[in-house]
Amino acid sequence: MDADEILPEYDFNRARPNKFASRYVADSIVVVLEPDVAAAFPVADHANATLRALAGLNQKHGNPKAPTRRSI
Repeated sequence: MDADEILPEYDFNRARPNKFASRYVADSIVVVLEPDVAAAFPVADHANATLRALAGLNQKHGNPKAPTRRSI
């Protein structure tokens, strides 16, 4: 980006590098959890293991079909 593309009101003099950037693995996706869910899974490995187990159950038993609405 050229210097002339940055608007003058943007001040990056106090900008710092993202201190959490090294935690993100390549090809990972960041998901924001509600506070109560985050409290149950304080470590990403625990959340991932639980979600993998649920995904396995979902594949094994299939998705239950949503009830269809009939017209009267």
